[in-house]
Amino acid sequence: MKMAIAATLLIACASAATAASQDKPNIVVILTDDWGSGDLGLCGILPDVKTPHLDQLARDGVLFTDGYITAPQCAPSRAGLLTGRYQQRFGFGCIGLGPLPLEETTIADRLKQAGYTTGMVGKWHLEPTAPDLHWAVKNHPELVNGNKVISLPFAVLEPYFPHSRGFDEFYYRRTSPYYANFDLAGRDVSPPKWEKSNDFRVDVHTEAALAFLERNKQKPFFLYLAYFAPHVPLEAPQKYLDRFPGEMPERRRYALAMISAVDDGIGRIVEQLKRDGLDQKTLIFFASDNGAPLGAHMPGGVMEDARPATEGGPAWDGSRNDPFRGEKGMLSDGGIRVPFIAAWPGTIPAGQRFADPVITLDIAATANALAGLPDDPKLDGVNLLPYLTGKKSGAPHAEIYWKFWNQAAVRSGDWKFIQAGSRGQLLFNLKEDQEEHHNLIARYPEKAKELQRKLGNWADQMTPAGLPDGGGNDQEAKWYQYYFEQELK
Repeated sequence: MKMAIAATLLIACASAATAASQDKPNIVVILTDDWGSGDLGLCGILPDVKTPHLDQLARDGVLFTDGYITAPQCAPSRAGLLTGRYQQRFGFGCIGLGPLPLEETTIADRLKQAGYTTGMVGKWHLEPTAPDLHWAVKNHPELVNGNKVISLPFAVLEPYFPHSRGFDEFYYRRTSPYYANFDLAGRDVSPPKWEKSNDFRVDVHTEAALAFLERNKQKPFFLYLAYFAPHVPLEAPQKYLDRFPGEMPERRRYALAMISAVDDGIGRIVEQLKRDGLDQKTLIFFASDNGAPLGAHMPGGVMEDARPATEGGPAWDGSRNDPFRGEKGMLSDGGIRVPFIAAWPGTIPAGQRFADPVITLDIAATANALAGLPDDPKLDGVNLLPYLTGKKSGAPHAEIYWKFWNQAAVRSGDWKFIQAGSRGQLLFNLKEDQEEHHNLIARYPEKAKELQRKLGNWADQMTPAGLPDGGGNDQEAKWYQYYFEQELK
C-alpha cells in the first residue's frame, strides 16, 4: 500500500511539473548580422527598404527606439546577448579574445533547466577562431606556429558548438554545409552530420527554423535564429533582387534583397505560430548584432561604390545606419544602436514605442524570469516585461556601458559620453541631438566628469580592468576623423 501511495504521489508530481512547464511561454530570439538602424520600414527613414512583416511585428508589440547591442562587432555582441552578461566580464571584448568561455552560462542552459526544448539555427561565431591566438597558446599550443593559429580540428571546436552550450537541436553554421541533428523536413539526424545545400542561405535558415517549430509545437521551446544577413558576402536570388528596381548601388540592392528575404522568413514564422495556436504563447525578440559597416572613410566607400556587389570591394554591406552617425566598430550610435523589437500578442500591449534605453542583455534576464527561474545577480540585464505591461514605470537602466578596442562609452538617461580612443572625448544630449552632432564637453564639463567616473567604475569590474589607456589604432583614428573631425577639435 505504501509503495502504491508513493508511486501515485510521484506520478502526480510529475504531472504537475509537466503542466507547469507547458504553461511557460515560448521564446524566439531572432538576430541579424550587420543590419543598420535605418533599415526598418516602420521608421520611415529610408524609403527604399521594405520590411512589412517586421513592421507588423512592431505594431503588434513594441519598437525600442533606443535599443542597443553590447558591442559594435558580431562575436562579442553575441556573447553578451546569449549570456546576459557584459562580455567584458569574461574578457571577450572583441574578435581575437574569444571563444565564449565554457564556464559561462547561456540562455539555452538556463531554459533547458526549466523544461524548455532549445534550438539554434544559423550563425554562431562563439567557437574558437583563427584570431583567438591567446586562447590557442594557453589551451592548445600544438595548434600554434609563431603568432598564427595553424589549425582548429573539429574535436577542439566541438565543446564550443551550440549543442555543447545548452542547445538540444541545431542547424548550425552561416552557410553550407550546415552541422545539424535534424533536417529541413523535420526528421531526426542521428548522429549529427554536415548537411549540404545549394539554396540561398537566408531561406535555408528560415526553413530550419520552421522545422524546429513544427517538431516542438507541443512543448515549451526556445529558438535562437541567427540569420547571416545582410553581412557580406552579399548574395540573393533574382526573385528578391527584382523587388528593388531602379538606380542604386548594387551593394544597396543586394542588401535590400537580403533584408527582404529575412522579413519574408519572419512573416512565415509568425504565420506558423498563428496556425498552430502559439502566437499568444510566444514572445519574439528581434535585433541586429551591430550597426552596418559603411567603409565610408575609404576610397570607394558607401557614398561612392557603384560596382556589382559580387566583385567584392569595400567593407560596405549595403545596409544603412541613418539617422545615426558612425558604423560597425564605433561606439557612436551608428555602431551600437540597432533595430530592436519585442512582440507577445495578448501580453505586451500593441503599438508601443519605448523610448528609454534598453540593451540586448535584457533578453536573457527577461527569458530567465518568464521561465520561472530565480533571479541571478550575475545577469546584467533587466526583465523588460513589467515595463512593457505597465507594472513598472521609469527607465529599466540607470546606465548602460560599452568598451571596445580603445573606445569606451556610457549612456545615462539622455546623456552619452564617449572616450574616442586617441581622438578625444565626446558628450552628447541624445534627446536634443540624437545624431550626435554637437559635442557638449566644453559646455558641461562637470557632466562629462560625472559620466567618465561612472564609466571608470564600471570598467574596473571588467576583464581586463580599467578604461582603455587613450591609445588607438589606425582604424579607429580614421573613423573618428571622418565622422567627428569638427566635434573633436
